[in-house]
Amino acid sequence: MKTSAPAKIEPSAPSSDSLGWVSPAVREKLARLGLVTPQDLVLHLPMRYEDETRLYSLRDAPADRPVQVEGVVTESKIQPRPRRMLLCTMLVNGESLVMRFFNFYPSQLKQLSPGTRVRAMGEVRRGFFGAEMAHPRFQVVHPGDSLPEGLTPVYPTTAGLSQRALRSVIERALERVDLQPTVPAEASEALDLPPLAQSVRTLHAPDPSMATASLEGRTHPAWRRIKFEELLAQQLSVRKHRLRRQRARAHPLSAHENLCARLLAALPFSLTAAQIRTWAEIRQDLASVHPMQRLLQGDVGSGKTIVAALAALQAIESGAQVAVMAPTEILAEQHYVKFQGWLGALGIGVEWLAGAQGKARRREALAKVASGEAQIAVGTHALFQSEVQFARLGLCIVDEQHRFGVQQRLALRRKGTEEEIEHEPHQLMMSATPIPRTLAMSFYADLDVSVIDELPPGRTPVITKLLADTRREEVEQRIRDACLQGGQAYWVCPLIEESEALQLKTAIETFEHIRAAFPEMRVGLVHGRLKSDDKAAVMASFKQGDIQVLVATTVIEVGVDVPNASIMVIEHAERMGLAQLHQLRGRVGRGTRASACILLYQPPLGQLARERLRVIYEHTDGFEIAREDLRIRGPGELLGARQSGMPMLRFADLNADTDLLEAARDTAARMLQNHPDMAEAHLQRWLGGRQDYLRV
Repeated sequence: MKTSAPAKIEPSAPSSDSLGWVSPAVREKLARLGLVTPQDLVLHLPMRYEDETRLYSLRDAPADRPVQVEGVVTESKIQPRPRRMLLCTMLVNGESLVMRFFNFYPSQLKQLSPGTRVRAMGEVRRGFFGAEMAHPRFQVVHPGDSLPEGLTPVYPTTAGLSQRALRSVIERALERVDLQPTVPAEASEALDLPPLAQSVRTLHAPDPSMATASLEGRTHPAWRRIKFEELLAQQLSVRKHRLRRQRARAHPLSAHENLCARLLAALPFSLTAAQIRTWAEIRQDLASVHPMQRLLQGDVGSGKTIVAALAALQAIESGAQVAVMAPTEILAEQHYVKFQGWLGALGIGVEWLAGAQGKARRREALAKVASGEAQIAVGTHALFQSEVQFARLGLCIVDEQHRFGVQQRLALRRKGTEEEIEHEPHQLMMSATPIPRTLAMSFYADLDVSVIDELPPGRTPVITKLLADTRREEVEQRIRDACLQGGQAYWVCPLIEESEALQLKTAIETFEHIRAAFPEMRVGLVHGRLKSDDKAAVMASFKQGDIQVLVATTVIEVGVDVPNASIMVIEHAERMGLAQLHQLRGRVGRGTRASACILLYQPPLGQLARERLRVIYEHTDGFEIAREDLRIRGPGELLGARQSGMPMLRFADLNADTDLLEAARDTAARMLQNHPDMAEAHLQRWLGGRQDYLRV
């Protein structure tokens, strides 16, 4: 149905694993889509289908979906005003149809000259001047041209690469690629899955009799085969990484308990049963000769940091250093203050490293870390810069690990690798974004996971309120009342500078407004563009109670602990994700005051925004919110997928395909043990070189 020519096929084929038979210009466009081998093309599956097997009359054409018509062009002209476009009139079974092309080439005017027979695919709309199609796809019909026998696939593509060109190279790739099974027969039979070759060919060229809904909804048996194969490749990949880690060496960090016992005795609170359980799991891992790679997850305020501090003490008692890395300076500084407060009294040297430090202070900190005088180094990405040298790094603690790129985490871990005998440091990752079961089974299957599944006693329940921003005065009055009674409040805005496109209130504007509205109170402002010292000063004043209302951007999303703050106002809550809203809400309810989170939204709400706000209003359990987040948006946001280094799922749905995921997990374990060659072939087919990504 395209006017562009098919991809030029060169006569020779240098190898079966290259696209040497495709012209360089087309290869370059294919590479933009990540398609560099024939196998990539075969697994580049359609996103939808169009039925070009039949022709419609204008009278019978259904509304609201593309249809194909055929007729003879009677007139073509370029209309200069009010908007330049190509208008082409064709006669379809005696009735006129006007085709409008807003973006066109001069050659198209020649192609659509009067007397030419044309097939056009588009949505027929009835306008004031009769039947119309806006920018339809078309092709000139020559004598003897017949209609296709199967549904026409529509693929994800890129600029300059037409569907017709893409179809032609995929058809050639299907002729060249070996689609022999790389899955044990018993696994396919247990799930009643069709063969891979049959499934691939069905999806690229389905029969018109097949239900389009099952194809586009990805419930057809052919799709289930594809999704199982993809999940199996992922499970094989993460299991291989777990086996690699089990073969790696680490210095065992034995539990001496002296420092840990002294810390626990000095704390003004007792550990919860969940904290004790997870600490026991971590303590055992640290004593192993294999590097720990454990994820400590728990809801906002569940007490992950004290467990991490106990892990740090065990490492220090064994003569090792500890690196504590966080994604933002505010969160990193909160960790520094807590570790300094808890461990400084025990004689532990804690140093702070940040990108915005003064040169003299930074040189001093670097020297202490390099000499080993500082047993703990806390900081942001500054920790893995080349100038930072550790004397004996034995444990890396990475908070909100999904916010760091794979190369950043790897760079930090390599600082603890000895040159002569490669010993890797143990690694403890923390996340306040709870992981749904299906996500843990898939993307975190190579990690050991500890879950703090209870909150410390005494946490005040937080009431969540949804209010349109037209009720702003009510909110301000509530804040005034709370602050005059000795409380404090956050007011969070999503942007710093004015954005006419989004029409969002800015933090600076809100700060000026709140300061004018509350002349009797001290109002502070913190955002990501403040200098580190200024940011720290504002946060310290708020924590000490000198500031009653803190206007901030989402830099306070994690790590801020002010028990006296009891109200959280979030501007334009409809613009934020569920995890972010839940994190912000967790900044209040940390003391004894009745606490509330007020979500201000700007109506009218779109469907996605309405769904997010419904979830955050109805649920306070972080795990349930995470499950809903996975359902709404998929795993990308929860994983930090753009930075994680892990290949994302293209076809499988972790919510809908749980049975396939469980089967893939079991099959992967058996394959690595009984069919290692088949497992390697399967990984090569689905991931190519990407199976070597490390979860670090």
